[in-house]
Amino acid sequence: MTTQHRIGSGFGARSTAREVLAGIDLSGRTALVTGGYSGLGLETTRALSTAGAQVIVPARRPAVAKEALRDIPGTETRELDLADLQSVRMFAETLVETGRTIDILIANAGIMACPETRVGPGWEAQFAVNHLGHFALVNRLRPVLAAGGSRVVSVSSAGHFATGIRWNDIHFRDGYDRWLAYGQSKTANILFAVRLDALGAATGIRAFSLHPGEILTPLQRHIPREEQIALGWISPDGTAAEGFKTPEQGAATTVWAATSPMLADHGGVYCQDCDVAELATADDMDTGGVKPWAIDPEEASRLWDLSCELTGVDAFS
Repeated sequence: MTTQHRIGSGFGARSTAREVLAGIDLSGRTALVTGGYSGLGLETTRALSTAGAQVIVPARRPAVAKEALRDIPGTETRELDLADLQSVRMFAETLVETGRTIDILIANAGIMACPETRVGPGWEAQFAVNHLGHFALVNRLRPVLAAGGSRVVSVSSAGHFATGIRWNDIHFRDGYDRWLAYGQSKTANILFAVRLDALGAATGIRAFSLHPGEILTPLQRHIPREEQIALGWISPDGTAAEGFKTPEQGAATTVWAATSPMLADHGGVYCQDCDVAELATADDMDTGGVKPWAIDPEEASRLWDLSCELTGVDAFS
């Protein structure tokens, strides 16, 4: 894996998705964006479509997705519930049967700081939806990932600063903490990209992870307004705090990771502000960067093996 150092992309925290994609022609290419009909996902879908890509948008609420995407050309919606591995299997099998090739797969959908919720065989929901659902999806779509040029982008967060993988109690059976659970799932998103890139690079499948920045989106649905004010995210009148990005700025790092030629030899890295991030040397997530535990190859391999065991799929190793 490439060392975590900035590469001088020419873009920054205020760059927009359209600016990042200027001059990049995605005509004839197919992208898949989970959760691509709301918040950052919607802006990601819009930007990729504008650049010429056909965009598949898996959605737990297909009718809502179709309405949100109504005016965006080249998009289609298919039903998928990442919390249900049977739904993941059915979605993937149906898509593989079409024989289409996926050039860009963006694992964008997620939940944050939700009340304690159990899915499947009692799995903690944030780990299950944010990580395991996407893990199973990518593995099941292995047959249609474009050989020699496919990119998988895992949308993580600075929330990974909260914790590494809690190997002794991944599913929080001994006391639930919604923020630690979120942080663990975001660490898992980064480790997933590290291991996937290591396994897929030889066949042209590269993987990246990223922090999109602080943005007000429906992701905050489980955070009461009073708590958002206390956290400094919004003012009492609901205005976003200084430093927060617009959704289009938030989507910029995602589409940069998905398309930038500059990343051709930098697989597996964690990105932020449209560049490769530096290694985090402080505990304050506002300083940016990536924690060592989130890019540790041994941790990534261990998580991959556990994820294979839990989901029953492994198309790479």
